[in-house]
Amino acid sequence: MADPVHDHPPAPPDLAGSAAAFALTDGSGATSGTDAPGRPGAQPAADDRAGPHPATGSDPEGPGGRAQWQERMFASPLYSRLWRAQVVSSMGDWIGFLAIAAAAARVGGGSPETAVGLVMSARIAPGFFLGPMAGVLVDRWDRKKVMVACDLGRAATLAFLPFITRVWQLLLASLVLEVFTLLWSPAKEASVPNLVPSNRLATANSLSLVAAYGTFPFASALFALLARVAQALGGIAALGSLKVNQESVAFWFDAATFGLSALIIFRLPLPRLSRAERAERADQPQTHGLGSEESPPSSVASAITELREGWRYIFLNPVVRAVNLGLATGLVGGAMVVPLGPVFSKEVLGAGTPGFGLLTTALGLGVAIGILLVSLLQKHVPHARVFTHAVLVAGCSIVLAASMSSLAGAASSVALLGIAAGGVYVLGFTLLHENVDDQLRGRIFSALYTLVRLCVLIAFAVAPLLSGVLGGLSRRLLGDSRFTVGGLTVFVPGVRLTLWLAGLIILAAWVLTSRSLRGVDRAHDAAGDG
Repeated sequence: MADPVHDHPPAPPDLAGSAAAFALTDGSGATSGTDAPGRPGAQPAADDRAGPHPATGSDPEGPGGRAQWQERMFASPLYSRLWRAQVVSSMGDWIGFLAIAAAAARVGGGSPETAVGLVMSARIAPGFFLGPMAGVLVDRWDRKKVMVACDLGRAATLAFLPFITRVWQLLLASLVLEVFTLLWSPAKEASVPNLVPSNRLATANSLSLVAAYGTFPFASALFALLARVAQALGGIAALGSLKVNQESVAFWFDAATFGLSALIIFRLPLPRLSRAERAERADQPQTHGLGSEESPPSSVASAITELREGWRYIFLNPVVRAVNLGLATGLVGGAMVVPLGPVFSKEVLGAGTPGFGLLTTALGLGVAIGILLVSLLQKHVPHARVFTHAVLVAGCSIVLAASMSSLAGAASSVALLGIAAGGVYVLGFTLLHENVDDQLRGRIFSALYTLVRLCVLIAFAVAPLLSGVLGGLSRRLLGDSRFTVGGLTVFVPGVRLTLWLAGLIILAAWVLTSRSLRGVDRAHDAAGDG
């Protein structure tokens, strides 16, 4: 029988079987005839039957071997290859990020701080304007070709960065790199459900988070090591024209990682639509249960229609709406810890920079624990319900952390925040993979990435300003920002008030998220009773 955890009806009725059918498609677009689980007359879900799974290409009951090990570790042998490509490109991307910051400071002349800020803005700003349209293109094009082309485009751009001498050149290169990333990321996310059985999606998303952020410490160490490599290469006279230094070696190393990623993905057999289906998708709008629409007269109008359709789906589908709300508010609250952490550690905890280092370590450790817990328990828990509980815990933990006056108490609360944040991230992406039709995934994930960028920017930019405003208000009303209740003196500087406000925002989002996913929880309970 179908897995009751994933057998719920949040999507419009005409979407229920499309993703499962596409996952079984061959190169011509024909399917094996397997219906989606949970529909009348449906066959057992592919991941619940014995024999080779169409997404994994291996038999879970067959003899042991490399494919079986990859399936246990990476959810499927095919996804393990995609994951390796992500690890390689993420490692190179972090190294490139550090190298670009160093290059910006070098070419910035008398104002290196301004140059670094401009270049970093060029990596963020395109997402707000181009991100949603990138999702439309990903849903139209062959995703494998998109990822390969983006990797090769990033490799070519990085290969030229050692020769730049002006800030505007670095700005342009950063803009191009970001455009390629805006296409690559939703294409990758949209492809995951076609490679992984539905009951292993949480494992795949945990691994994806590890690949994206767990590579940063290794990339930082490798970037430092490349300085020694640059010194060794700099002594070779034949390489004098290549301007060999730490930055250039890092850029070329980054370009090589993207080339390797392109090769891995090129050899990966991703399911794809036939040429006729791609042409039909480009020419005709899909309503997906959102109402009938006339076919627009031009491709531009069609793209706008598809873009509007994706955003409307986000607001109408309860699962997609709840996930976006939970992830967005969680990021606003969690990301505020980064700009406010040093101030909180100094003013409230009296621990200074070492205390802030302990807080960030606790946050990272908590995220790792949360990812591990979700991976171990994902087959045995209702994803929607645990997602809402994780949002609740995140809100409570940030309020608790802001209320602490000791470093140990604050670090423990921040670690709890990390555990909840890890669960929110992994389960949020898993719910989208489970509930969004293949033809909409590019737009939905592109919109999510745009929302993530916006929320992180808000947290980084608004949190310090809000802390200053609330701090001034506290001093004006209370003099020394202290008041006494029942013999207990409470210190309320602006940083503490801002973190409390962030926690309350997350708790408000928990209420709205719980209401949106209430029907999903009831469906899970009914399936379990049956």
